[in-house]
Amino acid sequence: MKIAFFSTQPYDKIFFDRLNVSHRFTIDYYETHLGPHIAHTVKNTETVCVFVNDKLNAEVIETLSNNGVKIIALRCAGFNNVDIEAAKRYGIKVCRVPAYSPEAVAEHTVAMLLTMNRKIHKAYNRVREQNFSLNGLLGSNLAGKTVGVIGTGKIGKAFIRIMLGFGCKIWAHDIYPDNSLTEQGVQYVSSEQVLKEADILSLHCPLTPENHYLINRQTINLMKTGVVLLNTSRGGLINTVDIIEGLKTKQIGALCIDVYEQEEKLFFRDLSSNIIQDDNIQRLMSFPNVLITAHQAFFTEEALKEIAEITLENIAKISTEQMDDNSPSMLT
Repeated sequence: MKIAFFSTQPYDKIFFDRLNVSHRFTIDYYETHLGPHIAHTVKNTETVCVFVNDKLNAEVIETLSNNGVKIIALRCAGFNNVDIEAAKRYGIKVCRVPAYSPEAVAEHTVAMLLTMNRKIHKAYNRVREQNFSLNGLLGSNLAGKTVGVIGTGKIGKAFIRIMLGFGCKIWAHDIYPDNSLTEQGVQYVSSEQVLKEADILSLHCPLTPENHYLINRQTINLMKTGVVLLNTSRGGLINTVDIIEGLKTKQIGALCIDVYEQEEKLFFRDLSSNIIQDDNIQRLMSFPNVLITAHQAFFTEEALKEIAEITLENIAKISTEQMDDNSPSMLT
């Protein structure tokens, strides 16, 4: 089988080539993302392998189908960038990696929180300049703080376990409460109550039409003044214009994001010699209480190995019709 692999980074090739030894697929790697601009060139291949910023709308899926593509293999958990209904219409199977090292994302979320809270990034730069003053580096204890968690799937659950270890009180919201978390003292409440009570609010939910711009002017006004907001899920959960306003009014005390709603134009590439045209990301980067990483929460040795392993196994099973339609990996 031949696979057209899009949004390729050097580490993708290393891990997929290593795990492909047993499958022996032919993989053609492309650095460009998959979208309307290049879909027509995908020919003589049964499978496309895509990532978070590839755009597979109805137009792209129709073109892929006409060119003989039978499988869309997402090497990520989220699938908001794929028109699932269009894939069904054209008979294309869509699979994903529903869970890959949830600890990787959870630990990165906590790392961002600790960095921002204790000003580690600022202290590091100061000391390198031989400035050993502590002025402006005051943090606060996490113990005893109320942490609000929206979304308690595998990643949210891993994050909660860590925060319980810090001695935090956890208030959570999910349409499917986890009884094992309740037994550990986690309180499930309404999303509105989570927003109102959290000293620290962390988002761990998929992006759906229902929760697009979950964080907006109205929900920000419900929050405690000075709340710390964390997002390592999907950029579209936050209305960037409204969050900028919340930072300016100091309603938002600090913001840590590993995702951004317009990230496909920025992330996973070196733009150090470019003039960035996105005024919103430039404004966010100007705040001293904003910490941004470029979608790296998943980026661990263990996670990349799992992603490659599960993605290739999904393709192998679908190609031999061994994949159970009820498998969490299958979307169509």
